[in-house]
Amino acid sequence: MKESDAPFDRWHKKYPKPGDAPCRCGTKRNPQHPTADHGRGQQWQARYTDPNGKPRRPMFVTWQEARDHLDEVRASIRTGTWIDPDIGIRKLEFFANELIEGRKKRKKNENTTNTYDTHLRVHILPFAGRREAKSLKRRDTMALVDHLLDKPGIGDYYTVQIFKTWRILMNYMIDSDVPLPANITSRIELPEIDPRVKVSLLPQQVANLAAAMREIAPRYEILIWIAACAGFREGEAFGLREEDVGWADSVLYVTEQRQNGQAKKLKTKASKVTLPVDRFLTQQLASHRTRFSGPEPVGRDAEMKRRRRGYAPPPDEGLIVTTRDGKPMRRGRFNEKFREAVTLAGLPERTRYHDLKHFYTSQLGASGRHDPKTVQALSRHAEFSETWDTYAHPPMAVEGVKVITFSGLFTTIRDRVVRAAA
Repeated sequence: MKESDAPFDRWHKKYPKPGDAPCRCGTKRNPQHPTADHGRGQQWQARYTDPNGKPRRPMFVTWQEARDHLDEVRASIRTGTWIDPDIGIRKLEFFANELIEGRKKRKKNENTTNTYDTHLRVHILPFAGRREAKSLKRRDTMALVDHLLDKPGIGDYYTVQIFKTWRILMNYMIDSDVPLPANITSRIELPEIDPRVKVSLLPQQVANLAAAMREIAPRYEILIWIAACAGFREGEAFGLREEDVGWADSVLYVTEQRQNGQAKKLKTKASKVTLPVDRFLTQQLASHRTRFSGPEPVGRDAEMKRRRRGYAPPPDEGLIVTTRDGKPMRRGRFNEKFREAVTLAGLPERTRYHDLKHFYTSQLGASGRHDPKTVQALSRHAEFSETWDTYAHPPMAVEGVKVITFSGLFTTIRDRVVRAAA
């Protein structure tokens, strides 16, 4: 924008032609000649070109208003604080789509991105997707929460999760310079959610779970041992390959995970390690490899049907655990069998596969053989607080331990006080 720019008069010609009749706005000494827009709309334009090269023509009633606007624009362009005035008129759905596409482009966690996408498509966009972004207020956030609570089948927990996605979207829009209220998601009254109580498993319960899985789906028993003895998450266990096992040194190379059968990057940078494991686990892996190497054979009739429909066997990716057909494991298929095994083993109904990772960390902490930072490294937690605050819960960490520390500390002091009183 040029410094010489000044408010532009829409109503009067700057260079009138000979014969143009003056209007009543001027004087004899300084006549004014009307344009075709004379008397229509606001008279003064603040003309400038924005940093993106786009001409801007906002209109004002008075010359002074247009002059002040130009001064503000000049200052904001110089300091780099200029905000596109059109950004706020875009619809909410524009920013929602932009948020999801940006996460996909940057290869963010696929499960998390899919969760955001579902919340947006199913709940948030039907509620406010056609609204102009700049029109949103804090009361709209409150209305969304009430809307979700009134929806059948949503529940308190899911309402809070959808609200978190809404908050992420609002923050994304604010970062995109959309003029939203700073308090648009603050101090919103949400339903109370009871935190999930993690199941602290005993060694015998883990053994019972493995035995139950051996009875229900023998190919999947090794997944119990991988989580309990190496602290693998579900996707990491699905992605373990034979080449990732250091048989001689009893180590596992954690390099990838599987989601929906596809190789994906690990949850955090701390997840990718060379992990020393107990010899017991490598023995279990060797036994599994001997028993379940490749797809299970099928009968003659099934083989004939496969040939007729042009069946092609899946490629051998070297995975430790596959389905009976030799395909990569998927969460839905395994979780169905896991729930059956939990019931058969007599474990609490709320038991999850991730509780086996909790068991792994708790046992490392309770053994006394490893210092806390070593337990954090073996558990592959990015933060130390995650190791102890989230996983190493006291009921499990002290299982079978007799505490005698405080007797030695206080008995002598107590006896001395008693003698002095006598």
